[in-house]
Amino acid sequence: MPANVFPLDSTKPFTDQKILGHNRWHPDIPPAVSVRPGDTFRVDCREWFDGYIKNDDSAEDIATAPMHTVHTLSGPFRIEGAKPGDLLVVDLLDVGPIPQEDEGPLAGQGWGYTGIFAKRNGGSFLTDQFPDAYKAVWDFRGEKATSRHVPGVEFTGMIHPGLMGTAPSPELLRAWNQREAALIATDPERVPPLALPPEPHGAILGGLPEQEHDRVAGEGARTAPPRENGGNQDIKNLTRGTRIFYPVFVDGANFSVGDLHFSQGDGEITFCGGIEMGGFVDLHVDIIPGGMEKYGVSENAIFMPGNTQPQHSQWLSFSGTSVTLEGEQRYLDSHLAYQRACLHAIDYLSTFGWSKEQAYLLLGAAPIEGRFSGVVDIPNACATVYLPLDIFDIDIRPGAGEVPRIDPGIGAPRATAG
Repeated sequence: MPANVFPLDSTKPFTDQKILGHNRWHPDIPPAVSVRPGDTFRVDCREWFDGYIKNDDSAEDIATAPMHTVHTLSGPFRIEGAKPGDLLVVDLLDVGPIPQEDEGPLAGQGWGYTGIFAKRNGGSFLTDQFPDAYKAVWDFRGEKATSRHVPGVEFTGMIHPGLMGTAPSPELLRAWNQREAALIATDPERVPPLALPPEPHGAILGGLPEQEHDRVAGEGARTAPPRENGGNQDIKNLTRGTRIFYPVFVDGANFSVGDLHFSQGDGEITFCGGIEMGGFVDLHVDIIPGGMEKYGVSENAIFMPGNTQPQHSQWLSFSGTSVTLEGEQRYLDSHLAYQRACLHAIDYLSTFGWSKEQAYLLLGAAPIEGRFSGVVDIPNACATVYLPLDIFDIDIRPGAGEVPRIDPGIGAPRATAG
């Protein structure tokens, strides 16, 4: 096992650890640890809400989850010698739940969770159809996950970090804040909001000197979206064996990682859509000097996904196009097309006994494939959602016989909080 350079004590909150991480992007957040090119090291990661979500049969915690506190990120890690314009090479050697802790109150201690976020608290991909908060808790047994809240399915995890990235330069941070503020200004009262502006309340800024806290907290970018530095991309295929090339914008790169998922469907559509957990990642880092110009990478990362993903031989696919539920035609609206494909899959699964909320949670958590299958055939884009058949306890293929039914069990808890 490589040396753990960012250990976390499961008995203490994220803010009480010996080495403090962060939950905002800012170039002035000092590195927590320095490593060298060629180093291999372990990093502990805390679940993104730092233990706020519980292993129980209530969704009140999902409804009231404190969005101003996320994400709890491990880092920043300074890579000695990295300069703006370089490419940072990150090899994901291993990733998993909290080691040797198969039970406990923290997600990652033998369990994780998926949440449909309420419309008033961030919403989800299908927030107009599912405006309330729901939760599913998943139990881990080896590489498999099952849930008392979504019975009748079992699948192998595709464990991955949802969030990795390098620190922005001052100029890049300024561009983020300006463009996102301009977007918010087009509809400032929208629920859910169009973007999340800097929020000093709840900002965790690592080892930043106290006299700098207010300034950096007022400027620091929220970690919710993906951006040019990587960020919260939630790419489920970045499993063990993945290599990633990140653009470097500041001296040392200041790389951070967090938001681990045991599994996730493409799109993370319930917003808290993977199986959220804490755990560890083993990393190897290197530098390609001048790599951004050499390979034409001005922004965003390049990926070589690992080859350790579970293999599924049969799939059932659902499609959607750019037509609203009310029958209005939209022009090549891929976002709408993917929504319609997901809704078709949910409607279909509900005929077997799962509630629509259970089906929605499943699409967020299981290794579902999502694709933009056609984006040029005016006026309709075509999006598709693929369900692996072998994760289901029953045969869900269409046929001439009786439709098999599952016992939905206790169902997915729904929040009553305001």
